[in-house]
Amino acid sequence: MPVVTCIEDLKRLHKARAPKMFFDYCESGSWTEQTFRENTSDFDRIRLRQRVAVDMTNRTTASRMIGEEVSMPVALAPVGMTGMQHADGEILAAKAAEKFGVPFTLSTMSICSIEDVAEHTTKPFWFQLYTMRDEDYVRRLIERARAAKCSALVITLDLQILGQRHKDLKNGLSAPPKLTPMVLADLATRWRWGLGMLRTKRREFRNIVGHVKDISDPASLMAWTNENFDLTLDWAKIAKLKELWGGKVILKGILDAEDAKMALQVGADAIIVSNHGGRQLDGALSSIRALPAILDAVGDRIEVHLDSGIRSGQDVLKAVALGAKGVFIGRAYIYGLGAMGQAGVTRALEVIHKELDVSMALCGKRDIKEVGRDILLVPEDFAGRWAS
Repeated sequence: MPVVTCIEDLKRLHKARAPKMFFDYCESGSWTEQTFRENTSDFDRIRLRQRVAVDMTNRTTASRMIGEEVSMPVALAPVGMTGMQHADGEILAAKAAEKFGVPFTLSTMSICSIEDVAEHTTKPFWFQLYTMRDEDYVRRLIERARAAKCSALVITLDLQILGQRHKDLKNGLSAPPKLTPMVLADLATRWRWGLGMLRTKRREFRNIVGHVKDISDPASLMAWTNENFDLTLDWAKIAKLKELWGGKVILKGILDAEDAKMALQVGADAIIVSNHGGRQLDGALSSIRALPAILDAVGDRIEVHLDSGIRSGQDVLKAVALGAKGVFIGRAYIYGLGAMGQAGVTRALEVIHKELDVSMALCGKRDIKEVGRDILLVPEDFAGRWAS
């Protein structure tokens, strides 16, 4: 097994082992990819304050996210097509997360279904919902998540319309992939991936196929999906979805303080400060730069999480020190999955946890719940000065 010391190591292995279209799907943003790049580079602008002669024994990264105990304040984010990065990808990632003691979030656009993941895990996971125009399908999807004993519904708010991702269009992204000459040439060098796919029956969007009429092939599936995102989604509909679910609700895709206040009004349990990994509105602020203003607006009246840009334990530490109660990782665990399956997801979590633990200690803290802004050096202009 290759020596993996950082997430970048897993990324290199992922690129070598997964088909190009699926690696590109993971490693891309919309339009010019400015926001995609700044999601990570803006973390570099924040510095940590080293403290010395502090007792570093008995450290703990244990915390809570929406009342659930976690081994560190990190959850696996919902990522579409995870089962195309590695055979049975969602199942493997969920099993790794459960064993490590962090939440797993299943995407509506997963390859493995809600039922598939529930069958192979023993603890509740979270389910992410894309709102569709087909209200009956959405209602049945929520009922399936409830039957699987999912402990939270994560409603994505920033994908009513699909941002253009150039690489996906050029690669002809689909699940399963269309066997064009270009794709076949690529797959010929990805034999490990191909063998895994031959051994599994899960190669299509199983939360949709069999649950929607007139879906007969990948083309009709992609067309139905792209045409069915609910353009009319508003706060009244979000409130109705929360009522229909009846359990804990996390709203994902908040990037503005005013929207954070609206999330409070509809009674969400938590929000995720997120720009969809830079895959929707290019030119938007990075999540870490948007976080301070949102925290100023809502304080501790709602639990605030963050995703987009987390690639290390130090990124986790910086987000928590700024005030986030937890973070979601997407690409970081997908790199591991594409590189080495379940073992790769576990390795990604181990890498992040070790760096979080050591960096926290070197900043003079022994308990992640005691970490605050006092361990950071934040540029005065970090949030930006914008003309009104």
